[in-house]
Amino acid sequence: MGGGRWGAAAVRRRLGHSARVRVIRLLLVTSLPWTLALGAFVILSAVVPVTVLAAMGQVVGRVPAAARAGLGSPAGHGLIAALVVSMAAYAVTLVLGPTQTAIASAVKVRLTYAMQDRLVAAVSRPAGIAHLEDAAALDELELAHGQLTAYYPADAPTTLAVVIGNRLSGLVACGVLGVYRWWLGLGMLALWLLVRRPLRKVVYEQAQAFGRTAGLMRRARYLQQLAVKPGTAKESRVFGFGDWLIERYREQWTLGMATAWQMLRRYNIGVTRLGGVVLAGYVAATSVIAYGAYHHQMTLATLATLLPMLVASAEVGDISWNDVALEWQLTALPNLEALESRLDPPRTAVHSRRIELPAGAPEHELRFESVAFRYPGARSDVFTRLDLSIPAGRSTAIVGLNGAGKTTLVKLLTGLHDPTAGRITVDGVDLSTTDAEGWQRRVAVVFQDFVRYPTTAADNVGFGAVEHICDRSAITAAAQRAGARDLVEVLPKGWDTVLSRQYKDGVDLSGGQWQRVALARALMAVDHGARLLALDEPTAWLDVRGEAEFFASFLELTAGLTTVIISHRFSTVRQAERICVLENGEALEIGTHEDLMTQSGRYAQMFSAQASRFDQELRG
Repeated sequence: MGGGRWGAAAVRRRLGHSARVRVIRLLLVTSLPWTLALGAFVILSAVVPVTVLAAMGQVVGRVPAAARAGLGSPAGHGLIAALVVSMAAYAVTLVLGPTQTAIASAVKVRLTYAMQDRLVAAVSRPAGIAHLEDAAALDELELAHGQLTAYYPADAPTTLAVVIGNRLSGLVACGVLGVYRWWLGLGMLALWLLVRRPLRKVVYEQAQAFGRTAGLMRRARYLQQLAVKPGTAKESRVFGFGDWLIERYREQWTLGMATAWQMLRRYNIGVTRLGGVVLAGYVAATSVIAYGAYHHQMTLATLATLLPMLVASAEVGDISWNDVALEWQLTALPNLEALESRLDPPRTAVHSRRIELPAGAPEHELRFESVAFRYPGARSDVFTRLDLSIPAGRSTAIVGLNGAGKTTLVKLLTGLHDPTAGRITVDGVDLSTTDAEGWQRRVAVVFQDFVRYPTTAADNVGFGAVEHICDRSAITAAAQRAGARDLVEVLPKGWDTVLSRQYKDGVDLSGGQWQRVALARALMAVDHGARLLALDEPTAWLDVRGEAEFFASFLELTAGLTTVIISHRFSTVRQAERICVLENGEALEIGTHEDLMTQSGRYAQMFSAQASRFDQELRG
């Protein structure tokens, strides 16, 4: 058991040391000049305070002789010299505070930018989005952003500098004590190291415990955002669950902090227990100094120097708030190298030779071959053995009950997720062997939860082909085809109107208007090379007239394109050239509208049920 305990302690030390090394490495990479400035600060903060105490001790010791002989005597000159040194050293200590603030601000800005830049680059590098739906990865990202606590990882370098400076200052103080009696300095050093070990362990474990509850804190922050964001404020006020949100926020936050608070109580108990050890050490050291002074074994200057050095030596083992803050900051500090490696692992020789698809692909078909898929952390598969052919240049509709995997199929088709088993091919080429980002440039998609970007109307359409975002004629043409041009041109600033009320002169759109803008964005991509158009509930936000107008021109809009349509509205589905019914993770039925109605299978049942409901509504 003892070996296991010491082994765990060794692991903790290695983790703590590795985090400190990462801090220094990040700082060196970010800015060498500021690293050197921080190093100079560490040296000054270690030496100057002890110098002040030693100089003041000399001042006190020289006062009697200077008082007897006068300031013009050698003793007086010595007093003046000691005063000058102490005042100069004290003046430096006054500058250290503002210097620390200035260095901390400069380092934090640079390190925050460097870290966020690398984080954004790392999480944006994969073509898929599986890592953005993984709870562990999201916890790590939230901690790295410093949003879950008041301790930001970018503050770690300056906090570490302060902690190191304090430790060195304590070591210097122990050295001064050792000049008088070597065993006195060594004894105080041993005392403080003995005290520091258990206290630092508690502080470290407290921070690590919080890191393990990041999921709870992320949920608490989400509930807090729900309580204050305008989008949810509408419903929370109408339905009156604002107080419920606040209560759940408090509950999750309290649960997230519970372990850390328990550790803090242990820390307080430990401080109380070790207080007796510290007191005994101080009494013993003070007794040694008092004995020497009483027997005239030291001068007044030595006595006045040694007594404050006892207090200063505490910096070797003292656990200050800086130590607590540092551990929390290090817990939030992401291991950027590990994160980057995990999200962009070295490619094997086979995968490094990506197959380049022809410019016109897909020219023949897209095929799902025995595809299985399960979301990370899910208990069951969405698809078990999906076999499906999507002919190129034609429209294919995907229907099925909620949860059948319709939207998941689009995510797999667009490379946002990889199959758990099986493969997806483009004209016979395995999609996993091609350049994922290159394939995504050939795809235009409108998801059911399409994004409403809080930027200009022109940007909202231009994002479909960002390299042509300044081409207003192309943007206008895509909007015209999607039926969005007229609604944009009546906005206060036309295409330059920001589509968000959270910005000055910004305007929000209705759900149907936003869907037209999203359709225009997809058509912008089609106009600039996309060969596959995927529409997930493309008319869900449109009224009956808007839906009719859209599908009246649908065939013209998608001529020559490979189109995949997901919709619950069978007036939309029936116009597709092929229809696939998904059920239980498989393609249950495939055919034209007429063929499937003739089969009197699941599609015919769903179509008849919806037609009957609409007929009853019309009669009512």
